[in-house]
Amino acid sequence: MQGRKHITPKMFYQVHLDELVPQENFYRRLDAAIDLQFVKDRTARYYGSEGQDSIDPVVFFKICLVGYLNNIGSDRRLMSYCSNCLDVRLYLKYDIDEPLPWHSTISRTRQLYGEEVFLELFKKVLSLCIAAGMVRGKRQAIDSALVKANASLDSLEQKQILDDVERYSTELNEESEFKIKSSIHYSTG
Repeated sequence: MQGRKHITPKMFYQVHLDELVPQENFYRRLDAAIDLQFVKDRTARYYGSEGQDSIDPVVFFKICLVGYLNNIGSDRRLMSYCSNCLDVRLYLKYDIDEPLPWHSTISRTRQLYGEEVFLELFKKVLSLCIAAGMVRGKRQAIDSALVKANASLDSLEQKQILDDVERYSTELNEESEFKIKSSIHYSTG
C-alpha cells in the first residue's frame, strides 16, 4: 500500500537547535574559526548608555556575512533566509522560537556605522574568513548558457573577494527600504 505523509503539529516540542544542525556544518565551523568580538570595541562609540538594546554588532556582521556568502543583496530577503535556516539561526545564536531582527534594523545599523566604517569592518571579517580557510579569497562566476565561447582560458581572471565588498555594500544600500522611507515628507495642510 502506498504511504501518505501528513503532519500533525504537536502542542509542545522537546528539541534543541544544537541537535538539529550537523557537527560538520559550514556555519558551525565558521563560528568556531572566526572570532568577531573585535567589532564590539570598534562600534561602541555609536551607541548610547540608555534606551533599548540594539542588535549585537557581532550578530549584525554575521548576518551581513551570511548575505554576502549566499549572494543575497536585499535586507528583507536576507532576514527571510536567516529565519528559515536552522544552521544560520545557530550561527547567529537565535533559537527556533526567537524572532530575528527586522530587515530595517539591518539597514539602519549599516547607516549608523556609515559606509567607511562598515566597509572597513566587513573587509576585516572577510579577511579573517580567508585567513582561516573558510573562504577561498576569489570569486567564480559561472554562466549557465550552453554557448561555445570564443575565449582563451589563459585570459580568465579571478576577482579578489575583498575588492567586491564595495559592490555588495552598494547593492544593499540601493535595496534598503529605510533609505526610501526616510526621504518621504508629510504635509500638514
